[in-house]
Parts: sequence; C-alpha cells; structure tokens
Amino acid sequence: MPPLRRAKPKHPLRRFPSPTLPPSARSRVALGLTAFAAQGRLALQVCRECGTVHYPAQEACRNCLSVRLEWRPQDGAGELLSDTVLRHSNELYFRARVPLRLGSVRLDAGPTAIAFVHGACPPPPTRVRLRAALDRAGAAMLAALPDDEVTTMADDRVLRELTNDPAGRKILITDGRAPVAAPLARALAAAGADLIYVGMAEPWPPAAVAPYAQIPEVLVRPLDVTDSESVDDLAAEIGGKVDILINTAEHHRPHGVLARGTETARAEMEVNYFGLLRLAHGFAPGLRTRAVDGAAAWVNVLSIFALSNFPPHGTFSASKAAAHSLAQGLRAELRGGGLRVVNVYPGPVEEEWNDMLPPPKLAPAALAAAIVAALRDGVEDVYPGEVAQDWLARWRDNPKALEREVAER
Repeated sequence: MPPLRRAKPKHPLRRFPSPTLPPSARSRVALGLTAFAAQGRLALQVCRECGTVHYPAQEACRNCLSVRLEWRPQDGAGELLSDTVLRHSNELYFRARVPLRLGSVRLDAGPTAIAFVHGACPPPPTRVRLRAALDRAGAAMLAALPDDEVTTMADDRVLRELTNDPAGRKILITDGRAPVAAPLARALAAAGADLIYVGMAEPWPPAAVAPYAQIPEVLVRPLDVTDSESVDDLAAEIGGKVDILINTAEHHRPHGVLARGTETARAEMEVNYFGLLRLAHGFAPGLRTRAVDGAAAWVNVLSIFALSNFPPHGTFSASKAAAHSLAQGLRAELRGGGLRVVNVYPGPVEEEWNDMLPPPKLAPAALAAAIVAALRDGVEDVYPGEVAQDWLARWRDNPKALEREVAER
C-alpha cells in the first residue's frame, strides 16, 4: 500500500472563497424543475389541454388558462439567440465568480429561457443543448452547452463548481467488503481520484484486501460503522482531508417482518441507520469545511426498497427507509454549507443475499459506474438498474398500488 499522503498546506497569502450560496428561494410550483434537475433531467410544464410548453413555471396555461399542467422531460435542443458577460453582481456568491456568461436560448419546444452559457459555445446564433442542474444551494438552474455529446459542465470554469467530479479528489469508501466497493474504487481511480481511503472493520482474511492491492490510489484504513470510537478515530485522522464520502456500509438479510426475532432487524438498523448517523457526526464537520474550497459531496448507497417495503426483505426495507429519511435530514442540514448529498437507490444487486431473487439484477460494476456518473453530473437522486426504474415509475404513479402489487407476489 502507498504511504499516507499529507495534504498540501494552504498558502498564507492566497485568498480563499467565502462560504456563500446563490439565492435559493423558489415557488412551490417551480420546485418541479428542481425535482427533475436532481436526477440530471430537464423537464418543463406542458398543458394537457392545448400542449403549450411553459417556462418559467406557471400556475395556469398562458395560452388557454387551463390549470392542468404537468412536468414532462425535454431534450433541451435549442438555439442561443444572444449572450452577454456579467462583470458585476450585488449577490456575494456571484460577485466572487464574475465574469459570468449568460444567454437567451429559444428551445425547439417553444419557450425562451435565460441560462448560463458554457465557454465552449460559439457566438450566437448557434445550436445548443439546454440542461437543468443543481446549484450549490440545491436549487435548479439552466446551463447551455455546445450541441455535441462530448463537452460537459466540468469543462467550464463556472459550471465545474456544479459538479462533484472525482478527479483530483480524496475519497472515502466506508465499507471495503461491500460488493460495490472494489469496482467503485477502480472506477474512481480511473476517473482520476487522487487518494481513495477504503474502510474495513477487519482487513482479514487477505482475500478481503486483495482486490485493492492493484489500485495504487487506495489506502485501506480501519473503520467499523457500528463502533462510534472507530468512526471518531478515523474522522480525527482523515476527516479534514476527505472531499467525497461514499457510504457503502450495509447489513442485509432476506427476511420478512415475521420470519424471525428482532436480532436481524437490530443488526440491519445498527449498520444501515445508526452507522449512517455515526458517520454524519464524525465526518460532516470536516466535509462542510472542504465544501468551501470545492464541490464536496456525501453519497449514500440506499435501496429502491426504501420507497416501498418489499415483504420478502421486509426488515431490510424498513432499515433502508429509515436511512432514506435520515439522509434527507442530513441533506437539509448540510445544504447551507454547499455540501451536496447524493442518494443512490439501486434495485437488487448481484450478491449472495439476493441469490433467490429473479433477474434482472444490477452488477456491482454497473452500480459503481452510476455513482461516478452522478458525481460528474452533479445530481442528487440516482435510480440505477431496470428494477429501480420500474419501481420508481410505479411508486410515483400510485404508491398504494405498488404496495399491494409487491405484497401479492
């Protein structure tokens, strides 16, 4: 294993950014844009009566006055009509980031929107693709990118701050024994991560550590999320260095609520819920400090069964539902510091405790790729795999129907 690298000391004369956030006030109806932006998608209101597409968000259709407006995903194709460079702002957040390139984009779908313009976009008129993203306050904003599939937000000085690109970052994976941990470490290393700490309660037998021996960026450290002292010790050692924390710790047993006593449920809660709580107490203060200098992130690997209980895995679903609620609270408390909390809701993963479930199941490498993509795209909610996408669609359509359908399997 490589020796522990020391963080470079800050230059005493260099000016560091203040922990400011962009204005985040939004109306309730406008939060529909934020809900889709949290998944990396652009959606606009469409009138069910006349089909008019709206931006900004409206309470009623401006064409026929119908209140039957629904959010529908859009491809974002459009034309940059004009642009300008903002060189001064009264908002503290934007004042530290000027000059800002802004432009007017007419979407092929109809409406015209004001957006941040990527530096690689040619002068107007030119074709662009509009995408919705989350700013550091967790609110939706629009960005115009060149009309190609290569350029990303990370290629622009201003828009890069909206992503959580692993390149050059120090990252902690909390449980190296999790099925996704080794593929995730490899994916993060390939993405350019500077140093990857991998937590492991007991680095034994040697086979448990072997997958990390060939990854030069990895440093295995002792971490047991069921032990507050273990969490606090590692937080004291590396808490001020970690830019991205990815909580992969999970206890999973395929039991229904009435199958056994409380021992299994207690073990699942101890890791899946209280483990997350211990990590929050130990690492959140350091991560909040790191968020001042860059786009720091906290990633929770949850489960799609957190949305609606899956009876064959009843106690596991309940523990993940508790973790889901805790993660929402953590997101609310950390948002003020500009720290992004990413919740990942995969379907069943290919691992021993899901052996009895029929396919399709999500390969650990595919889950790892989804996590890295979420960090690069700056999204908050991720639903990897076919089962997760289907479960999410049915849950949104009718939660009660989903509850009955899975109970009658």
